[in-house]
Amino acid sequence: MEENLADGFAITDHNTISGHSKIKELLEQKKKVSLPFTEWSIPPITDNILCLNLKEYLSWESIDYHRPELLFHSLKEKGALVGIAHPFSYGHPFARGCRFDMTITDFNSFDFIEIFNNPEPLHQVNEPALLWWEDLVLKGFALSATCGMDLHGRWDMNNQYATFIEGVDGGNIEKELEDAIRHQKTWVSRGPILESQYNPQKQTILFTICDTKKPGFIHSDSDRYILILRSMTGTVVKEFPVCRSLELPLNELYLDSNPRSVLIPKLYQNDTAIENLVAVAPVIVPG
Repeated sequence: MEENLADGFAITDHNTISGHSKIKELLEQKKKVSLPFTEWSIPPITDNILCLNLKEYLSWESIDYHRPELLFHSLKEKGALVGIAHPFSYGHPFARGCRFDMTITDFNSFDFIEIFNNPEPLHQVNEPALLWWEDLVLKGFALSATCGMDLHGRWDMNNQYATFIEGVDGGNIEKELEDAIRHQKTWVSRGPILESQYNPQKQTILFTICDTKKPGFIHSDSDRYILILRSMTGTVVKEFPVCRSLELPLNELYLDSNPRSVLIPKLYQNDTAIENLVAVAPVIVPG
């Protein structure tokens, strides 16, 4: 990846934070931001747990596979945000340790799920992760969505999913990322992002497609864009007009007359096959 395409980088080493100080010093020379990430790989099963802002090493040797929340809580006590990486990756015997096989009973004990791990198969690995995240969010768990490249070399990032957050020029990217994950304000997109604005007076939501200028996104001016909104009451499908903005009344977004659950907005290109999913937007909680 060309260094001018990103404001910050992270070395997400397995089971160590020793590289954080080294990459921070290197990036400061290039006027880039170092983001403190770690990935816990716990033998013998080696489930993958992502940590943001873990600045103090924490031993994992006492992990209980049937109570991973014990480790999650310990990490959070150190100020870290906890996420699950590629939960449906192929496991033994193809890729031992990549699949998340721990038994979770407290879904409030972690903060985010990696819904796309770009190099992995779409239907077998990434789509189940996306649907798992959606199901948990609709049940009321405040989990953000992220994605990753799992880079182990120089790989092509064109038309791949990336995680987007809101920020300001000259802002603290590390703090902005932390706030975005804590408050479910992350976008996952291959190109444009889908913004939403709730109007309590009119009881409408305005959806707008915004260009991020992300390199490598494959599209044309004639493409159709389709909005899918999933709630506990069902799924609503709407097509965007040419202007790329769409204002919808709440009573069109739910399949019953009493809007009460969160909405998960997703943007598709040309049709609603999973291969054409462009962006997953932050959840909406009307009112």
